[in-house]
Amino acid sequence: MPELAEVAYFCKQWNPGLGQRIDRMLIHPKARVFRGTDTAHLVRYLTGATLERSETRGKQMLFVAKGGKGKAKDCGWLGVHLGMTGELRLETADYEPAKHDHLVLHQAKHSLVFEDARLFGRILFSEGMDAPAWWAKLPPDLLSKEFTVKMLADFLRRRGRAPLKAVLLMQERFPGIGNWMADEILWRAAIHPRQAAGSLDTAHVKTLYREIRTVCREAMRVIAKDWSDPPDSWLFNHRWEKGGICPRTGAKLQHATIGGRTTCWSPERQKLE
Repeated sequence: MPELAEVAYFCKQWNPGLGQRIDRMLIHPKARVFRGTDTAHLVRYLTGATLERSETRGKQMLFVAKGGKGKAKDCGWLGVHLGMTGELRLETADYEPAKHDHLVLHQAKHSLVFEDARLFGRILFSEGMDAPAWWAKLPPDLLSKEFTVKMLADFLRRRGRAPLKAVLLMQERFPGIGNWMADEILWRAAIHPRQAAGSLDTAHVKTLYREIRTVCREAMRVIAKDWSDPPDSWLFNHRWEKGGICPRTGAKLQHATIGGRTTCWSPERQKLE
């Protein structure tokens, strides 16, 4: 499933359509990605509307449109979750949708395409002056000032017995953190993925906080920009290599299932305390 930086990259694929009018739409209204969404309302509002802006928060995307067939001052709020196989693409204006293209916004210069072969993604739509609850209630971005050391410490304490790897995957506090990012954060912080969340002292909590923000910032700078691979100094490039070696210690990396996910760590660097 795409993580924070990958989601930001895919969101940018539709950005050439910002400021442009949606002339017509093609959708598969019965596709599972539209579960809970009034597809007739979505098409009615967005046809003729102009996409004004986009943003991401964790694994979620939002596209805001105005000028559709609703109240003059209302906005159309289009939410996109990619799931495991979803992608956003930019195609030509005369693009003909393929089998797995479940939503296509045709504009004068482009077609904005949402594709999802396995239908684990989701499309949401609301109309109104204010952001809908499904967006407004998302937790603070990990690079925002609202995400604080105290917030992190309180959450770790409430999940005290759980292994840190499992806790970092909890989207209600760490939006956008997925499997590889959690491993990268713990490796940089020199904390074992099985370490109980409530066992960290103040110094380790501060280290974990710093590395969460560092990995998020660097992933956005490298991956979200143009899908580039991170440098070899990251764990990312070595975690699935056969006989993979820790780029800092030279020790052989280890793997196990922790929190239901395959996890990689460096035993000499990340010792269980």
